[in-house]
Amino acid sequence: MNAFAYIPSPSANGFHIGPLFVHAYGLAYVFAVTTAILVTRELWRREGEDPNLPQEIAVWAFPAGLIGGRIYFLITTPSQIPPHWWGPFAIWKGGLGIWGGIAAGVLVGLWYARRRRGLSRAQLLKLMDCAAPGLLCAQAIGRIGNYFNQELFGKPSTLPWALEISPAHRPPGYTQFATFQPTFLYEMIWNLLLAGVLVWLVRRHRFRHPAVFALYVAGYSAFRILEENLRIDYSVHILGMRLNFWIALLGTLAGLAWFAWIQWRWWGLLPGGRRVEIDADEPKTTGAKRSKPVATQRRA
Repeated sequence: MNAFAYIPSPSANGFHIGPLFVHAYGLAYVFAVTTAILVTRELWRREGEDPNLPQEIAVWAFPAGLIGGRIYFLITTPSQIPPHWWGPFAIWKGGLGIWGGIAAGVLVGLWYARRRRGLSRAQLLKLMDCAAPGLLCAQAIGRIGNYFNQELFGKPSTLPWALEISPAHRPPGYTQFATFQPTFLYEMIWNLLLAGVLVWLVRRHRFRHPAVFALYVAGYSAFRILEENLRIDYSVHILGMRLNFWIALLGTLAGLAWFAWIQWRWWGLLPGGRRVEIDADEPKTTGAKRSKPVATQRRA
């Protein structure tokens, strides 16, 4: 095999510092959370809000995300839990469901911002939009841990960017193949591209909050539909398709419907909708209070 015709996998999934073994999977999550905080902080600061809020939220949201992601994994793939007493807690071996992690982290983050910092409803919705690009960046960096664990790859492939997987990590039925589709790499690239688009949308203020977060849900989920058709790791199947395929499909439809509802209601196309200037009803935490423009009621 041509040594330049594939991406080699690392020989180890971490390194030693004295007696301590540092797992690359966990280290990737540290960088992921840091990046999410920095991106959200900058966007939140540009909105005239307290830039220290994102890191305060992360103290609560990050562990909640780990717990939520692990619970999702344990519920959906119980057969993949290591057969030891510590198996359910072995997150350093992988096994974090992104759906459960994001849901738990976002809910706890919003709870903290509302209860502990007293943010208004309008500010919470704006915060969701500011957090969306940071979440995508964090998800992209987190996939580096999958590379070191040699997991979440796709079907056998001979493409120049195919990933070499050691025999010990090849799933049953695929032991005769050496290189596979690097699906986590595809997801990394997509997440970063989508994050760039969402940053642009947040700064342009084209949509009512939290429309950008709705696009994040729809955009990420849409890519997972494609990714789930490439992956060959273990999964529960429903109607012949992987479980996460159906979750991604629901996420895509829900995100698009949510985005449409936000915009249609904003432009007066749904009952109770009002047409006003973008962000006009969203107070700032600092500075003088702005006057609210006259709203025009539209009846459906």
